[in-house]
Parts: sequence; structure tokens; C-alpha cells
Amino acid sequence: MLHYPPYEIVKAEERIQQGDILTSCPLFEIIDKVEAGQEYETDVLYYDVIILTQSCDLAREKPKVKSVVFCPIWELEKFEKNDPLFKERNRKERNSLKNDLRQGSVVGFHLLMKPELGDIFDDFLAVDFRRTSSLPYRFLARFSKNMGPRLRLLPPYREHLSQAFARFFMRVGLPVDIPPFK
Repeated sequence: MLHYPPYEIVKAEERIQQGDILTSCPLFEIIDKVEAGQEYETDVLYYDVIILTQSCDLAREKPKVKSVVFCPIWELEKFEKNDPLFKERNRKERNSLKNDLRQGSVVGFHLLMKPELGDIFDDFLAVDFRRTSSLPYRFLARFSKNMGPRLRLLPPYREHLSQAFARFFMRVGLPVDIPPFK
């Protein structure tokens, strides 16, 4: 049986790539009402995130993109405790929901293998596509270097994540579904 490790640890100096996991990444959220002509109060929240921007757009000396797209990730146990999707279900349904998440059939989420490297994560990781965000490339490049060694999701798991992200954004809801066959 072939073994394909899902992760590797990369040095801080390495360029950021799709699949890199950045811990305690700052995100800025407007916490005030939005009204024209006013200043906005912001809050800084810290998330563990995974980079979704394609590596080919990040690999050059002068990257093709100014901003890097990423999504927050949650350890599965924390995700279960905090996400309303899990909170609303009883104990029996949770196992079914976990399996749906594992099989990729929960819209807006993707489940990653439990990292066996490093000591940062102790559980499977749930990627939350519903909270897609971005920050400037230059900021994230500096941030990742200051962070130290980091986890990187490897092929084919990285491509599987990318495919799940694409499916989430390419969904098309029809006004009338094809009726079930009898």
C-alpha cells in the first residue's frame, strides 16, 4: 500500500503556498454600523487559517496576486462545540453529521486529516469556506516568516481541498428541481 503523508513541516523562510497553515493569523473585523462618511471601529480576531490561493500565483519573485485568499480552520472538537450546525443536533445525529463532513457533503466545509506532525493540533481540521477572507501578500509573507516553521498540506490532499472550495463557490441553485423518478 502506498503512503501519501497529508502534511509536511516547512521552514519559516519558505515562500507561502496553497495549503500552508498559519496559526493565530490576525483578521480585522468592522464592529460598528456602516454609515456613509463615518469612521469605522474595528476589532482584531485571531484565527488558524489555511491558504487557498493557488501556489502558481504565489511562487514568483513578484507574485501575480496582491491579496492571498484563506479560510479559518478549526479542530473538529472545537468546531462541534462552537458551530450552530453541530449545536442544533442531538448526539445520535452528530455522528451522522461527522460522517457527512468526512464524505464532503456538508456545504461550506471540508474536513482535513489529523496532523500527526508538530504539536499544534490534536484533532481533525474543519475548513470553513463560509468565512473566506484575504490579506495582502506582503503582510502574510512577513507574518509566516515570523511565525516560524509551519504545516503545509501536501498533494493530493491540497488539490482535494481546492476542488471542495471550487464546488462551494460554483453551486447553482435552480428555481425548480428535476422531480424525483418514480
